Amino acid sequence: MPRGTCARHPDSYPCSCAMGHLYRFIEPVLLLMIRERGSSYGYDLSGDLEKYAFTDAAIERAALYRTLKIFQQNGFVTSQWDVEGSGPARRVYSLTRQGEEHLQEWAQVLKKVSNSMARFVRRAEALNGKRIGTQSASAPRARKAAASRG
Repeated sequence: MPRGTCARHPDSYPCSCAMGHLYRFIEPVLLLMIRERGSSYGYDLSGDLEKYAFTDAAIERAALYRTLKIFQQNGFVTSQWDVEGSGPARRVYSLTRQGEEHLQEWAQVLKKVSNSMARFVRRAEALNGKRIGTQSASAPRARKAAASRG
């Protein structure tokens, strides 16, 4: 998605609010794949998505083509028809300068997300072996037993 404005963050910050759909991270994955390859066909990109995916959730081919279309509308990629060789014509996608800038914005956002996730994991792991809350699991039983004796 194009970088937009967000009431919660300054214009200079590429917040995830303006970065589009984070669920499967399809935007940064496709931007990186196209950048590393120089150019690529949609079908070839779809075949390698699992190698780049951040989650175990499948990225549907329709979502890939929808995202490529949005990239083209926003000036992040250009496409040309490849009519050479046997078989049907294929659309070849290449990253633009604007697309490379958008990839770097995603890198900043994902670095922040990565740091936040690492902090979350550290905090969750620190709770390992500790009871959440102020009472142990046996404390309510001990109070109930004392009350019945009293």
